[in-house]
Amino acid sequence: MPVYLVEGLLAGIGLKIFLKFFEFTYEIPEAAVTEEFWNTARIIMCAISAVGMAVFIVLFSKFKDIQPAIPYFVLIIGGALVGLFIQVPMITVEDVDLYFRIPIPSADVTIMMLVLMVLFCAMLATIDVIEQVMSNAAIEKIDPLKRKCNSNNSLLAIWIANMGSSFFGGMTNLDGLAKSTTNRLAGAYTKFSLVFIGSVVAFFLFNSEYLEYLPKFALAAIMMFSGYKMIAGLVHVTHYGPYAMMLAIATGLLVFELGIFEGLIIALVAHAVIHYMVYTKHDNMPGRDVVKRYFENLKRDSGNLQ
Repeated sequence: MPVYLVEGLLAGIGLKIFLKFFEFTYEIPEAAVTEEFWNTARIIMCAISAVGMAVFIVLFSKFKDIQPAIPYFVLIIGGALVGLFIQVPMITVEDVDLYFRIPIPSADVTIMMLVLMVLFCAMLATIDVIEQVMSNAAIEKIDPLKRKCNSNNSLLAIWIANMGSSFFGGMTNLDGLAKSTTNRLAGAYTKFSLVFIGSVVAFFLFNSEYLEYLPKFALAAIMMFSGYKMIAGLVHVTHYGPYAMMLAIATGLLVFELGIFEGLIIALVAHAVIHYMVYTKHDNMPGRDVVKRYFENLKRDSGNLQ
């Protein structure tokens, strides 16, 4: 995957994260909602969010090279303290019973429904594999130690997780670029961070009531910063020239609107069409040689990603 397409992928995901969590910066409790949008409660909420973001950015710029986790802990703990004295929206999770159920069709399922189910599952599996491999390429790009992702291990882990979750009403899932970006920005460079993250998730799985101590504006500041960093990666594409920059921006917008799989496929097809038209029209190169050169260029550009 060419480096500029990977940067575009990251930018598209970052833009989606930034806009999604931006809503939390001005959200107010239901009791404070009035017909007037910019009421006193919303103005106070925006001011609190702005101060929280400013404190986080200042601390991050100061400690990013020595203790990058400090701004995260300060924002989370500070946000929890603010929530004790000022009424702000908190993270809430509906607590439902955990149950075990064998994932088999019910008795009223028809043969045609079974066929459609198998085809739909095959489509999801194919998309998951492709998206995971593409996500691995992006994760390699943001890894400060420039380690190689083992896609076989990633797919094995996802297979086990998805198979296991299906017995508890879960849905298909993948590795998250947002989590990897936040992990990297917080200074968690080793794989032990995954053990810690898994332990924290397990704790809140059985104690979801403690999430209500985390204000939404604190979570928004962290995720918006991660989204911004993913978008800012487009700066790295400038030295590839204006064409690569335009293609990266187009890829980001496509990923934002359609998703990783659909966005990258359309971007690659557009890149191939432009490549074919340029070399066949201007260099009078045979079509077979154009296709060969296209894949050679992809291999060269993806090699720059290492």
